[in-house]
Amino acid sequence: MTSEPRVLRPSEWDTWYGALLSAFASQDTSEEHELYRSLTEVERSIGVWDEDRPVATAGLLSFRMTVPGGAVVPTAGVTMVSVAPTHRRRGLLWAMMRRQLDDVRAAGQEPLAVLTASEAAIYGRFGYGLAARSLSARIDTSRVALELPERTAAEADALRLRQSDEAASLLAECEAVYARTVPRRPGMLQRHAGWERMPLLDPERSRAGASPLRCVVVLRDGEPVGYARYAVKLRWTETDASDGEVHLRELEALDPAGYAALWRFLWGIDLTTSIVAENRPLDDPWLHLVNDPRRCGTAVGDSLYLRPVDVGAALAARCYAAPVDVVLEVEDAFCPWNTGRWRLSGDEKGAVCEPTRDAADLSLSVRELGRGYLGGTSLTALAGAGLVDEKHPGSGALRTAAAAFASETEPWLPHGF
Repeated sequence: MTSEPRVLRPSEWDTWYGALLSAFASQDTSEEHELYRSLTEVERSIGVWDEDRPVATAGLLSFRMTVPGGAVVPTAGVTMVSVAPTHRRRGLLWAMMRRQLDDVRAAGQEPLAVLTASEAAIYGRFGYGLAARSLSARIDTSRVALELPERTAAEADALRLRQSDEAASLLAECEAVYARTVPRRPGMLQRHAGWERMPLLDPERSRAGASPLRCVVVLRDGEPVGYARYAVKLRWTETDASDGEVHLRELEALDPAGYAALWRFLWGIDLTTSIVAENRPLDDPWLHLVNDPRRCGTAVGDSLYLRPVDVGAALAARCYAAPVDVVLEVEDAFCPWNTGRWRLSGDEKGAVCEPTRDAADLSLSVRELGRGYLGGTSLTALAGAGLVDEKHPGSGALRTAAAAFASETEPWLPHGF
């Protein structure tokens, strides 16, 4: 066999995808199979073959992702990465990562690459840093009250709710809301044609006894201003008391009243005593509306990993919360074209970032730059860990850069890919 990846032929997709499922000891439904086939960009998918059998797979997806300041930037989404257990430790993953980043750079259209990781320790060696986290919660709604501000509650009362036991029936309303929320938060992805179906995937094996996916939309003057997709898992105690769960899959709203109306609806679903939410932003507003956070069972997990493919273009693509003029010395062993000193000058209106011979103010690896890029990880925190070095301590360069890189909202990836 050769360890050199090659581009997938359309006729090979089923076998290639089968190798991916096998590597993850997984299975899929016909609906999932058809959707993943339709979303795969075959010309950006690669693999390694041993004779006629694929033993390693990887793909790229053409996304547009929100960055601080609200711009939606072309981004390469790394996906469907696998190596067969019979072919581990032969450099196949390294070869595929090398091919992907070389291809992205050669195309010159996407300054960023992102991925989600099945194992968190894998991708740091290729320059990917954890850029966004997610919040999960198990809220005891039988003992925790939702306390809405009086004005918000009154405005929520004036809104109308429309509910369906078939989430797909309200797809158009949900997507209209989602499209308007994308520019508001770094890490969010535009859903181009076909991707609106991804959040509706609801295989029975993943329900854990819950109902099929349901949906509720909140309307103001007939126009959708928010939605929630959820399922209900009914349970009963030994004394026949109801002890059901609401499994929240997705919730978006355009304003506080719509947001409050949705959470109030979820709180009041009959025969349930808890809400289980698994992928929410770290700054989700409901955290400030509950009267007992100790009974909300919150936990934080890793979500989106990011690396600049082109440091100059990546840093120039976003805006900055405060004026900044700083020279960054970047080390990038895997993509050496990024290694060097870069002068970043910008503010809330835009930025430029170009190579320079000027002395560095800060030094860091491309992985740490990826961690801080969306504003969810402070450069000050990374400096505290010894991962960002202020060349002249006390110069104020670290404080200035950390303030500039910050985001007013936590970055968040709404769904996997």
